[in-house]
Amino acid sequence: MYRYFIEVSYKGTQYAGFQIQPNAVTIQKKVQEAFSIYFKQNVALICSSRTDAGVHAVKNIFHFDSTTHFTEDIAKKGTYSINAILPNDIVVLNFYQVDLSMHARFSPVSRLYEYHIYQSKNPFLLDRAYYFPYKLNIDLLNQAANCILNNTDFSAFSKKHTQVHTNNCKIYHSHWSIQNNLLIYKVEGSRFLRGMVRGLVGTMLKVGTQKISLDQFVDIIKSKDQSKADFSTPPQGLYLINVKLH
Repeated sequence: MYRYFIEVSYKGTQYAGFQIQPNAVTIQKKVQEAFSIYFKQNVALICSSRTDAGVHAVKNIFHFDSTTHFTEDIAKKGTYSINAILPNDIVVLNFYQVDLSMHARFSPVSRLYEYHIYQSKNPFLLDRAYYFPYKLNIDLLNQAANCILNNTDFSAFSKKHTQVHTNNCKIYHSHWSIQNNLLIYKVEGSRFLRGMVRGLVGTMLKVGTQKISLDQFVDIIKSKDQSKADFSTPPQGLYLINVKLH
């Protein structure tokens, strides 16, 4: 048996997330179909991060197992041909063999996300960022972002009915900045819960608009109560930027 990693980039606007669902078009479905068409065999992808509907990925990592040995040359040729089969909003960046001990979900040491916000109306950003035309205090946003670094239990920012054993996450980086007229929140952590980044962003925006105080934000974190967090931020502003393996 051989194990292969696939690095994939996609614009998630037209998809119901990564994971295969009945009667829905997903990233997993499209990539698996392309592989089966070219290599004449079915593959079952395991991913590092199961992005939700409308969420984008600059680089996500999947793996699959096969009894076939794909050499480097075959993988390179296959990558080109699979990209020709895939729709224009999905691209395979890399395809390579790894040791059987490697796992797309459990081997990464961190994941890096960004959330993009624009505050002046722009038709070219409709499906790529969140339009939030309200006055924001970036200093308060960064004070809230720093508070996140001091915590590990993010139960308050996890959507309900998830199948995880712990809501503990180690956050390595958490910061707001302005780049090319976009307000960008960058967060890197060991793992993320379902809906966690959007919940953090939505709740920090309440701090930035001074609807809640920093102390109230910290209280929400410590409450472990999902009903107190704000998950209203839309998916199009969220990007999985990178999955670090070492």
